[in-house]
Amino acid sequence: MRGFVAATGCVLLVLAGAACNRGTGEPVVGLITKTDTNPFFVTMKQGAQQAAETAGVELQTFAGKVDGDNEAQVLAIENLISFGAEGFLITPNDSKAIVPAIDRAHEAGMLVIALDTPVEPPDAADATFATDNYQAGRLIGQWAKAKFEKEGKQARIAMLDLNANQVSVDVQRDQGFLEGFGIPNGDPARIGDENDPRIAGHDVTDGNEEGGRTAMENLLQKDPSINLVYTINEPAAAGAYQALKAAGREQDVTIVSVDGGCPGVDNVAAGVIGATSMQFPIKMAELGVAAIAEYAKNGTRPENTAGKNFVDTGVELITDEPQAGVEAKDSTWGKQNCWG
Repeated sequence: MRGFVAATGCVLLVLAGAACNRGTGEPVVGLITKTDTNPFFVTMKQGAQQAAETAGVELQTFAGKVDGDNEAQVLAIENLISFGAEGFLITPNDSKAIVPAIDRAHEAGMLVIALDTPVEPPDAADATFATDNYQAGRLIGQWAKAKFEKEGKQARIAMLDLNANQVSVDVQRDQGFLEGFGIPNGDPARIGDENDPRIAGHDVTDGNEEGGRTAMENLLQKDPSINLVYTINEPAAAGAYQALKAAGREQDVTIVSVDGGCPGVDNVAAGVIGATSMQFPIKMAELGVAAIAEYAKNGTRPENTAGKNFVDTGVELITDEPQAGVEAKDSTWGKQNCWG
């Protein structure tokens, strides 16, 4: 498989929208992201390119046309197999449907690393390099709990999730927030089965600003007394804020989120978001490329972070309203370390 004719591989790669190999003779590493427009994945690609130059490997990049495009990711894997790549990094659009293509990559001797989003089952990939999304949610939950207790306020919470599919990242952030705030989870692997009276309701956002605005409008109609909003990510938080502002509620509702993108950190500095958990897509990509380069040299495989079933790439709470007992960085630090 490694000896496949380079010219044929080049044609396949061009059809998939990747840069054609330059014929350097360097080991080939693939990066397959969910899309090539989301700033998180754009930043991830930049980190991978820098790491590839440092490691002396040839990077080939691919992306789905839209979030959820599994077919394009399958084609990208087939192209990398044909081209004789040593391995690839992937943020799966469909964690289950991508597994048969990953199995074929393993048959070709490739190392497969999931980035950000695990595959299902997780051990279908050789490793996962990701944010501890449960911890990301727990940090903003702990911060919100401390803030509300200090202010002597009873919470009425709106939960703005991703979608109805119970995606692992969505579930982990949601359930981590609830634990951090001190609300018992029902089934920790499912969203929405808790019965705590402090929860005003759940709605879905598709992780974008328009969805966040609509979900916030829906929940405000259901319960105008909402005073705390959990959001799956910062674009959803920005949309929620617009709905609150339109209702004249922006001054008395606290929003918390997850991402650490530069626009989100700006919103922390502006008081739009009370606190956000920052993740590090560049680090994910850099560590992933380095791991495949090491595998190409001597067959070494990455090892998980102690006590976890993945390689934890870190998370930091960003807020300009520090709370006792909750470690955090301010928005100045956040601007120096944000992405996008």
